[in-house]
Amino acid sequence: MSTSVLPNLLFDFGGVIIDIDYPRTPEALRRLSRAGSTVEFTQASQAELFDQLETGHISPAEFRTALRAHYELEATDDELDAAWGALLLDVPAERLALIGELRQRGHQTALLSNTNVLHIEMVNRRLAQQYGFKNGIADCLDRVFYSQEVGLRKPGEEIFRHALREMNWQAADTLFIEDSPQHIATARRLGLRVLHLAPPLTLTTALPEALRVFPREYSPTPSSAAN
Repeated sequence: MSTSVLPNLLFDFGGVIIDIDYPRTPEALRRLSRAGSTVEFTQASQAELFDQLETGHISPAEFRTALRAHYELEATDDELDAAWGALLLDVPAERLALIGELRQRGHQTALLSNTNVLHIEMVNRRLAQQYGFKNGIADCLDRVFYSQEVGLRKPGEEIFRHALREMNWQAADTLFIEDSPQHIATARRLGLRVLHLAPPLTLTTALPEALRVFPREYSPTPSSAAN
């Protein structure tokens, strides 16, 4: 007999578990451009080049070459990698502690992230240095699904279906925690419950309240989180 506790918890990574500052990366890349080129990379949308990296269709070496050509960048590999990783900030300990507590209570957990091998390696190195994790963020969850390994990206529906199939989860029994509205829209369409972490909401302020009202869909507001 299963001892799991509902809801199942499906976490986004950036903006949910790890803090992200999206403008830092396009600005860092722009500074490396001879022409001061605008880099099409935001939380809401991005150029196909970034999609290709995040779905594993090009290697890091091919990505760097394409960056240099498309945006007229003059930089070493290390400089490009540093600019590409500039958006990655901290993983607060209290968020990891909350996930650990929820797992101890019996919630099943998984990560569903649009990411790439360069960012994964950067984050996992930080987690190893700061928290001693051997396998990065995978040490904190039951399963991780990275877009660059699955070959699919959010907001496409199939990557959600893939995660649900692999976890043997039902959509209605799953709470998806995400900061990007376009990904929330897909999850809703597929029947998942959602927790939209729109700023200034954070995982530790909003998730406990969302779990108290599950299965009714929770749509927090900044004012409700402060009460």
